[in-house]
Amino acid sequence: MAIKRARLIYNPTSGREEMKKRLPDILQRLEQGGIETSCHATIGEGDATLAAAEAADRGYYDLIIAAGGDGTLYEVINGLTSKPNRPPLGILPVGTTNDFARAMGIPKHWEYAVDLIVQQYSRPIDVGKANDRYFINIAGGGSLTELTYDVPSKLKTMIGQLAYYMKGMEKMTRLRPTELTFQAAGVGEFHDEFMMFLICNSNSVGGFERLAPDSKLDDGLLDVLLIRKCNLPEFIKLVTLALRGEHLNDPHVIHFRTNELKVTTPDYVQINLDGEYGGVLPCTFSVLPSHLRIFADETGESTYR
Repeated sequence: MAIKRARLIYNPTSGREEMKKRLPDILQRLEQGGIETSCHATIGEGDATLAAAEAADRGYYDLIIAAGGDGTLYEVINGLTSKPNRPPLGILPVGTTNDFARAMGIPKHWEYAVDLIVQQYSRPIDVGKANDRYFINIAGGGSLTELTYDVPSKLKTMIGQLAYYMKGMEKMTRLRPTELTFQAAGVGEFHDEFMMFLICNSNSVGGFERLAPDSKLDDGLLDVLLIRKCNLPEFIKLVTLALRGEHLNDPHVIHFRTNELKVTTPDYVQINLDGEYGGVLPCTFSVLPSHLRIFADETGESTYR
């Protein structure tokens, strides 16, 4: 068996600092599986992007592994996507939120996730592009989507998913609509006041596994949800429907698929990419079909647990 060379990029503060404790065991399990691994511990915002770009440029590594939450994965994706040499990517979901791992069926338990990488089966996925940045799970805008980067990282480490719900309840009391114009390739134009918009590349977003129930990571399309202006009780009802996957028929929701979407506004609207700050509107969103390979379960079954 030929030895593979991997670069492991990990966030030492992810998920109650789980990665720090598990690193020796992870490296040993990779070694036993024929993967010789060197490590890079991130030291701040943007560092994982630089580390991934450098690993791709070196041309030395057979694979790259991202260990952390969705934020770490977002940075690694942004380091890899524009490179001509893009080694396949392994994911160890040890963060507070692991939406993309859930969508890919990658196990939450570190031993099973490492074994998936050792098996060396990878599948191609689409990558979303937002102006000059990239995302693999979701993009969005509007007052509520800002909550993900309002949550302090220390708070996320301490209390996990609860931090998002606490901040979300605070945000919901300040919901405000925004005037937005959407021009979707092959669909048409929408102009109105909207509470938020979501552009999904997968079906698992923010713990809502049925938000875009038919969205696929390899169909060359983005699933778009536009939430029209509504009051707080109507919005709470919509969230309840979304938990059951019954929201697409609600009159406040516009749903369509496209491979390119231009969004403009007269207001100041921030963009959220995979839970991270992604600039401001205007923005052109597009899709890069089958652009990256991710290690996953060969059967295609979800093993996230």
